Amino acid sequence: MRSVTYSMAISLDGYITGPDGGFGWTAPGEDVFRFSIEEIKRVGVHLMGRRLYETMLYWETAEQDPSLSDDEREWTALWKPLPKVVFSRTLTQVEGNARLATGSVAEEIARLRAEPGEGDIAIGGATLAAEVAAHGLIDEYWARVYPVLIGGGTPFFPRDERRVDLELVETRTFGSGVAFLRHRVVR
Repeated sequence: MRSVTYSMAISLDGYITGPDGGFGWTAPGEDVFRFSIEEIKRVGVHLMGRRLYETMLYWETAEQDPSLSDDEREWTALWKPLPKVVFSRTLTQVEGNARLATGSVAEEIARLRAEPGEGDIAIGGATLAAEVAAHGLIDEYWARVYPVLIGGGTPFFPRDERRVDLELVETRTFGSGVAFLRHRVVR
């Protein structure tokens, strides 16, 4: 069965965006960007909310930018064809290899797990991840922890006061001070 993974960059104090909604502090160095390329190769479909979808739209046409690095071109070549499911109450259409969700997150994940296919079902965006977590559907949490305290904003983890036991399965530290932590949910 395909694993459901939630992967985001977070501050050391646990936020994916700051109080103003900004996330400029997450700009990856070359080593973290290369790691992100390897991570996206494991993904078979990416589920995301509207805000993350709109942020990632840049990569749908990025190959037209002559200033892209080789790594950015590789990322674009992987991201653009990747199937994406967007959860939104306001969007009526999406671009690229994306579709609007037709069911709840639980229904979409059940359908994707039942379909033939390879690769993880990746969750992006804290609001959507909180909903998936509330259903107990996240199998692994992947956090790229940045060495910065931002004091507030959108939390990486939902604040639902529900205990979830985790098993550490992988760590990596990058030259920039970013630490990658991969935890599997203990069932």
